[in-house]
Amino acid sequence: MNPLDFQTTYWDRVASEKIFSHPVDIDTFRRWVRPEEKILDYGCGYGRTCAELAENGYRHVTGVDISRQMITRGVAAHPALDLRHNDAEVLPFPHRSFSACTLLAVLTCIPTNAGQRQVIEEIARVLRPGGVLYLSDYPLQSDARNNARYRQHEADYGQYGVFGLPEGAVVRHHDMPWIHELLSSFELLQEQTMEVPTMNGNKATIFQIIAKKPEREKPTTPKELATL
Repeated sequence: MNPLDFQTTYWDRVASEKIFSHPVDIDTFRRWVRPEEKILDYGCGYGRTCAELAENGYRHVTGVDISRQMITRGVAAHPALDLRHNDAEVLPFPHRSFSACTLLAVLTCIPTNAGQRQVIEEIARVLRPGGVLYLSDYPLQSDARNNARYRQHEADYGQYGVFGLPEGAVVRHHDMPWIHELLSSFELLQEQTMEVPTMNGNKATIFQIIAKKPEREKPTTPKELATL
């Protein structure tokens, strides 16, 4: 993976101080995911979303994150949660292990197209057919402050919307056609936008998408192809 997509040193350094704010619309989540189903929180940080889901009756939630310090913080605060450190590109789970996956403000931390494709492909691998992806992240913002830093950093990173933060991280805001392309193997069920504070306390627009993995996966093995 590109080093820009794997900023573990930064996340370990700020693990004790960051407060994440992407909301989970529990009513929407309940519409698509039953409490007894297995859920993966990809990029769980210190377990905020896992704890919220558990508080709302979801009993089988697993969180993974590349930052060992984030996981340490989460386990200390929520010892009953299943939070795991995983710094590999491949998730440590078999195919079709989960009925749903939450991906909240994670793509913004993975600036390259290739890195984002890898994440979505790996999530698709571990979701069962018909499994749900709950994706929340940042589109390109319209305010002068953000547009100035998009222009300032475009030459540095070769992608409009990718920029460096003063504290050391490189993040990305997204052109929505790219997000729809990224999710082209999923069925789009619901999409909305809202205003939230960022992890640094600034106001920002986010998008939230509910998407479903197809009920029937494309055949990949000779046996599966022979049944067509």
